[in-house]
Amino acid sequence: MSTLMQESPATSRGGAAALTAALLTACVAFQLNASMLSPALVTMGEELGTDQAAIGLSQTWFFTTAALFSLFLPRLSDVVGRKRILVIMMLLAAGGSVVAALAPNIGWLFAGRIIQGVSGPTVPLALLMLRSAVPNPRRYGTLMGLILAVNGGVAGIDSFLGGYLAENHGFRSIFWFMVVLSVLAALFVALLSSESKPQAGTRMDWRGVFFIVIAVGAVLTALNEAATLVGGIDGPTVLLSLVLLAVGAAAFYGFWATEKSVAEPMVQIEHLRQRATWAPLLTTVLTMTGIFAVINGIVPAFVQAAAPGFGVGPTQTALLILTPFALLGWVFGPISGRLAPIWGYTVVLRVGMVGSILALLVIVLFGLDSLPLMVAGTALLGIMYAGTANIMLNGLGIVLSPASNPGFLPGMNAGAFNLGAGLSFLVLPAVLMGTSSMGERTSYTMVVVVGLLITVAAFAASLLIPKPVDAEVE
Repeated sequence: MSTLMQESPATSRGGAAALTAALLTACVAFQLNASMLSPALVTMGEELGTDQAAIGLSQTWFFTTAALFSLFLPRLSDVVGRKRILVIMMLLAAGGSVVAALAPNIGWLFAGRIIQGVSGPTVPLALLMLRSAVPNPRRYGTLMGLILAVNGGVAGIDSFLGGYLAENHGFRSIFWFMVVLSVLAALFVALLSSESKPQAGTRMDWRGVFFIVIAVGAVLTALNEAATLVGGIDGPTVLLSLVLLAVGAAAFYGFWATEKSVAEPMVQIEHLRQRATWAPLLTTVLTMTGIFAVINGIVPAFVQAAAPGFGVGPTQTALLILTPFALLGWVFGPISGRLAPIWGYTVVLRVGMVGSILALLVIVLFGLDSLPLMVAGTALLGIMYAGTANIMLNGLGIVLSPASNPGFLPGMNAGAFNLGAGLSFLVLPAVLMGTSSMGERTSYTMVVVVGLLITVAAFAASLLIPKPVDAEVE
């Protein structure tokens, strides 16, 4: 039988503010690890003497490692202490940054990025600590929105700062900046938060962890391999992808069998059967699949294309498309978080989903012919997806998780986000290539329409998510 050791609530505004500042610093540190390198990839390839494919693979392995550690570290933190795990994650992120900053070749860069990936569950872990310390639903919702807004990018500053540092001081300066911020985050969390172990005394189900990590890792790697087939069919790659999918299916069966047989499972099977589990996970996967590649790949590529796009340069594209998207998500995140406990988490989620559908309609009906309307469509997507739907999907992973196993659903939801992102960059570019014979203009139209239809399916899935009554104001 587990013993309960909850941290004392941060009932005072000063206590909640200090905790939020510490957790926000940790989340910013992780987000910079994830996004700050994007404008520096070309510079990294030049300084390390390698091609962009290898540099891109280092990014892929960072996100894959982040997804895998997200599956079980929240659960482990329930057992050994959330504060302890978060501090260790920040220190490992700093250590990985040192390795990457000193990397003499691409191999050491890989090692550094994989070590940094251990910090993957920073955001769900921060939300678990926040909810345990801030019992007031209204205050928690606002602070949750503030922290989750970082997920969409640090108001566009991350890309700008990364590009500036790479251009003026080389890519290694970015990693040294990450070292400083990660160490500060570890220090702030250690000093400004208290420990909580809601599952202290429980045995960690390491056999279940092994199977679920193999299952998700195999599926994510299969998707990464399959994404390379967009330019053409390659027999060995197809075979490898199919083998990895088979390994993933077998490992998931092993996970299911393990969870049914062990005394203290990582995930109770009855929880997996509940709508409070599978409905938000399904909604997350579909939402990410429909939207992620549209805003992070398809729209920027169209805007930069001379024909049928607008021939806009990369820097101007970032300023017109990506920065407003991230900035508006940052601004509206706390607003949607504040509204969630009042209107209802699922209501705010569906508002965000409907708004995202309208934004995609603006893009496909008007934005492909008008740059100002394209900017308007992506700005609306920043409000409704980055600042609303994305916030609620993350938040629901916390408030719907069972009290007997609070770390399980946030971890699974983090895996669902990564799975959806991988599917998005597999499905939508494949549609773009598959419809190329119809003409470039038609291809871009078709790919946004497919993203729109998948997002409509995500909205339908959201209707199945139950209301998290305990997290809302009566």
